[in-house]
Amino acid sequence: MGNRRVVQYVYQRGTTYYFVRRVPKDVQRHYKSSRVVICLKTSRRDQAVRAGMSIAQRLEDYWLSLRLANLDIPGLHLLRDRPLPTTSKSSLTLHDALELYLRLKGVGKGKVFRRGAERNIQTVIDVLGDRPIDAYSSSDAASLRDYLLAKGLTTNSVKRNFSTIRSIINLCIQEHGLDCRNAFSRVYLPDLEDNKRRKPIPLENIRRIQRDCRVEDDEARWLVALIADTGMRLSEAAGLHIDDIVLEDNTPYINLTQHPWRSLKTKGSQRQIPLVGSALWAARRINEANGSSTYAFPRYNKTTTTNANSASAAINKWLRPRVPEGCVIHSFRHSLRDRLRAVECPSDMIDQIGGWATAGVGQAYGDGYAMDKKWEWLSAISHEHTKFERPNTKEPD
Repeated sequence: MGNRRVVQYVYQRGTTYYFVRRVPKDVQRHYKSSRVVICLKTSRRDQAVRAGMSIAQRLEDYWLSLRLANLDIPGLHLLRDRPLPTTSKSSLTLHDALELYLRLKGVGKGKVFRRGAERNIQTVIDVLGDRPIDAYSSSDAASLRDYLLAKGLTTNSVKRNFSTIRSIINLCIQEHGLDCRNAFSRVYLPDLEDNKRRKPIPLENIRRIQRDCRVEDDEARWLVALIADTGMRLSEAAGLHIDDIVLEDNTPYINLTQHPWRSLKTKGSQRQIPLVGSALWAARRINEANGSSTYAFPRYNKTTTTNANSASAAINKWLRPRVPEGCVIHSFRHSLRDRLRAVECPSDMIDQIGGWATAGVGQAYGDGYAMDKKWEWLSAISHEHTKFERPNTKEPD
């Protein structure tokens, strides 16, 4: 099968892409062959095009250096015996920096981590091009900011994008000892009011939803009821192992830990959450209904990764007529924080229950609050138990 040209210098042979370029005559004496042929080791057109553009630019730079080396240098008598240190341009492109970042920091991370980094860097490449990392300017970063805001992204989303981009470039600069600055490090990001900010669900709506969950009594409703009184993220709850639900204990609880099919957002996300109210009911129903499945929610774990998007779409559709406009399944997490504030729960206790990052170095010392203390505060916000009255762990007859 012959080669099929895709773009300049990039050809497809079978399913694999190759870079093919003829060596210019004036530099051919430096080569053993008249052509440069490189297997790009990919069957994806977009990756091949990016790699081809990068290789072509590097060859142009190298050939230019060969040509200049053969020229008489004007002002040769003015050169110093020992040159002063200079900053040379980096040949490492933004795409190279991404590959380094994923290779070093992507170990053990889930698909979400990789997908987020790739998406954010691809946006930069689409808008500004895949340049050497020291070829971007602060005005380029400002142009990217304006582009993202014009697309309708919230200020918080733009800040998250820039945070990832900065981290990727900073790591490349550090690892290769480059003497250049990160153009994306000090771009101005306006603190605009975010009209799309997620709202907490009012308490009266939460109570109605919990009653509806008991009436419908199925896997999706168990998931909603579990989140409502624990404040777990949807992916955290949907990806639970059946053994993460510990009912045979004086204080039933969720042992939230990382799994191969579902990672956790931060180190602080790994935690133990006492079960009260609708969460305790849901945990019992999950345990009763489970046959021999590894997962607490088999419906959302039919592949190698937890399908939280499928759960989100179905549950938010069910919630829509039951909650105010703008509220979604994640709003239960916002509500839990407000509910705990309402009973004057200490902020560091709230952070420990919800897996939020704590403020201050001192908060990282020690093992944190005991299970019974966490149970006391969660019981205080549950309508099924009065404050500090420990529930029976067995269902009544």
